[in-house]
Amino acid sequence: MFQPNDYDIPNADIAWCPGCGNFGIMRALKTALAQLNLSPQNVVIVSGIGQAAKMPQYVKAHMFNGLHGRSLPAAVAIKMANPELVVIAESGDGCSYGEGGNHFIHTIRKNPDITNIVHNNQIYGLTKGQASPTTMRGQITTLQIDGVYVDPFNPIAVAVALDASFVARTFSGYLDLTVEIFKQAIQHKGYALVDVFQPCVSFNKLNTYEWYKENTYILPDSYDPTDRVQAFRIATETKKFALGVIYKNPSKPVFEEQLIAYKTNKTPIAYRGLIA
Repeated sequence: MFQPNDYDIPNADIAWCPGCGNFGIMRALKTALAQLNLSPQNVVIVSGIGQAAKMPQYVKAHMFNGLHGRSLPAAVAIKMANPELVVIAESGDGCSYGEGGNHFIHTIRKNPDITNIVHNNQIYGLTKGQASPTTMRGQITTLQIDGVYVDPFNPIAVAVALDASFVARTFSGYLDLTVEIFKQAIQHKGYALVDVFQPCVSFNKLNTYEWYKENTYILPDSYDPTDRVQAFRIATETKKFALGVIYKNPSKPVFEEQLIAYKTNKTPIAYRGLIA
């Protein structure tokens, strides 16, 4: 069995601020990978640009660090070339829902078998505190000095509306819950979105650890995530935000399994020789 420290990179020079919520996400991810007994050789972490997008540099696994907002198309291509790999696309709310918003929508439509972990600190942390797509209306930032004028982008509601096959939200301050959701997302067959609330302790003084604890609640065991109408109601709540697996559609066809290349030959394209 693997242990979380089997995914450590010795002497990694971690650039995150002390207390950053990214540390909790990294710890949860390494714990989930270990509990699923996944070899680092079989895992690929793909990211774009931002503080969250540095994650592949701190976890022992294959990695691809690409352009801002472009983690998902690279992750889909890797999964198409080798469906045997566990592919995780990981970036922040700005990279994923702003620059990568178009890819977010169309990856949900395709339903590739990948996990999409979004570090949602509701701010652009790398560039020192401008409003991101998920920053709250009225919040004053380093750039929006009169407050944000528009409502925040709601990734959970968009994902449920587009019938994403797995939609979840967690908080980096709750390690056990985050580990369990990561495990379910990685094991899910199809596209799995995990939106992770995580405090930016340097540039977002509103959405703190205490704020997330006071403004979230964990869905009860009796909650049925296959009820899409109920999931959309939960997704559009604004007083408190639900944590847990909010929606699942296990019957949605998986993108790469429908490709002509795999209809009669299941060997990953990456292992096939060139055709003379």
